[in-house]
Amino acid sequence: MNPTSRLVCKLLNATVLLLASLGSSLALAADYPSKPIRMLLGYPPGSGIDNVARQVAQRMEKSLGQPVVVDNRPGALGNIAAQAVATSAPDGYTILFTPNSAMGINVHLFKQMPFDPVKDFLPVAPVATLGFAILVNPETVPVKNLQELTAMIKKEPGKYSYGTGNATGQVVGALYASMAGLQAQNIPYKGVPPAMTDLLGGRIQYVIADASLAIPQVKGGRVKALAVTNKTRVPALKDVPTMQEAGLPGYDLTAWFGIFLPAKAPTEAAQSLSTHIRQAVSDPALVASLRAIGVEAMPGSPADLAKMMASDTEKWGRIIREAHITVTD
Repeated sequence: MNPTSRLVCKLLNATVLLLASLGSSLALAADYPSKPIRMLLGYPPGSGIDNVARQVAQRMEKSLGQPVVVDNRPGALGNIAAQAVATSAPDGYTILFTPNSAMGINVHLFKQMPFDPVKDFLPVAPVATLGFAILVNPETVPVKNLQELTAMIKKEPGKYSYGTGNATGQVVGALYASMAGLQAQNIPYKGVPPAMTDLLGGRIQYVIADASLAIPQVKGGRVKALAVTNKTRVPALKDVPTMQEAGLPGYDLTAWFGIFLPAKAPTEAAQSLSTHIRQAVSDPALVASLRAIGVEAMPGSPADLAKMMASDTEKWGRIIREAHITVTD
């Protein structure tokens, strides 16, 4: 059995009790929730994931009948928020809204993790998938396309720097540098917004931004998008080529968002949340709203999220090794 298969088995075992309770969970959860739910998020207000999380939380509130309060805990590429949820009371009232980074990438970027993504969490539901964009400030870096940016960096290896606001962005940037044969310095930020501030101030030359944050900036004319990391073009940025179209064959990286509970949370609470999240993510109004910012809604089951997590852990680990990305102490 290969590593990915073993991880899939471990994740599915972690959710088997949840799936087995389908027939009786709604009756058991008649009184749940009876108080507000905290949704922890490892990135700052104003970030792309924050936008998505708040839209989902608003729709969950309507069906759950209780407030869903977004609690931003930025830092350590999402690990701070994830650790807080992993060690919280497993009563179903503290949930983690996270990108794939905390659950499938950070294990390859940190020598020591403050939690175990498999043992310490119960997958509840996937939410959405999205790609990233490479952005420049046209006033300070007047290039027309990705090929020109690549040529500019190659002329003076090591001179230029770029900003990232999450683990996925770091890998996106490192893979671009690796495939294009570049030497550029990554400057990690606690989120994309502060990286964008430095881009506009001319302190860095480009930013790897998730599409949900990149699109408003591009449409506002403040930055220029050179390429998106998706396999196909993003409808909201239809004139922006993919990385493959921009000269990097085979480049295809997207991220996902999902919701998790502490491992020992009541299965009836987990099943109730899973049902309400799927309803929220299937709302046509939310689907349209997310698509407008480059995010595709992705309703699914706990098992779907577990499989995605296992697949990403193997996939991103391979990319990180091949791109020679530095591991953090």
